Amino acid sequence: MKIRVLLFALEFYRAALPGYHYEFPRDHFNHPEFQTEWWYYTGNLRDTQGRRFGFELTFFRQGVDRGKEPAAMWDVRDVWLAHLALSDIDGGKFLHTERLNRSGPGLAGSSLAQARVWNGNWNVQWDLRTNTQQMQAIDPRFSFKLNLRALKPPVIHGLNGVSQKAEGLGRASHYVSFTRLETRGTVVLDGRTFMVEGLSWMDHEFFTHQLDAAQSGWDWFSLQFDDGTELMLFRLRRKNGTADPYSAGTYIDARGQTTRLARDTFSVTPGKLWNQYPVDWIVRVPSLGIEVELTTRLPQQEFESKQNRYWEGAVEIGGSRRGAGYLEMTGYAAPVPSIIKK
Repeated sequence: MKIRVLLFALEFYRAALPGYHYEFPRDHFNHPEFQTEWWYYTGNLRDTQGRRFGFELTFFRQGVDRGKEPAAMWDVRDVWLAHLALSDIDGGKFLHTERLNRSGPGLAGSSLAQARVWNGNWNVQWDLRTNTQQMQAIDPRFSFKLNLRALKPPVIHGLNGVSQKAEGLGRASHYVSFTRLETRGTVVLDGRTFMVEGLSWMDHEFFTHQLDAAQSGWDWFSLQFDDGTELMLFRLRRKNGTADPYSAGTYIDARGQTTRLARDTFSVTPGKLWNQYPVDWIVRVPSLGIEVELTTRLPQQEFESKQNRYWEGAVEIGGSRRGAGYLEMTGYAAPVPSIIKK
């Protein structure tokens, strides 16, 4: 069965291979020739009184059947999943929800022509002239409407156009980030409207194969320092408890110049646990003089649903540099879901 699934994917979907030529704004939008794709937005915000919020809005596309032409608009060739979360850090609440749609007559999708990514009334609309984005997400318990402006150009992670995740050709992704998005807008919670501002981060990945059978999950860090620099790291965990050699990262200096970080150039050390998740970490990159401690005021930022269970939350940074960021941990409380692990 595994061999048949692999052959199906190889026949009808492209693999993420070295030498990919990125073209923007095209590559900010849909790539149906790859089986899996996501657009991942996270951010740390404060209102005018200093109340802190974190948010997550993520759009996933999973290819289902690329082997035949759809007979009707309701035929499922791609499944669109979206996750939405609000961390009311000072209020001590974590609210989250998800939705699952087919493309149908425009129910969900990603379009260069329309310059947007959406799932129902959760959407991100781009202005390609100014490279700004407007985000909106509505839930009965909360909502937000945010304007995002890129302060740096997009960052391409990895080597030769791919971010390798495991041994073997194609076990990789094409991975692009906006690492510093100036963010302003409103958050509505408990009938109150909060005027907020802060920084967001956007990841976009597309691929067909990624993790292998010996890998159990990952720890992903997006850190925005007060000095105008950023750091992305991912530690891939193997089932035997060791860190995978394909763990890697990228450092972005204040001018937007990047430095690739291989596995042996950094360390991430887990600390205090909440349930099964290490919510405190020490991150070290000796060559850059970085030794920081990550903590959170809201340890219960676990996203749990029928399809997924993982920890995704806002963290604070102290030590050699200060700032804020986001931490994602998968594969602790439940296996990595099939929409991600192929």
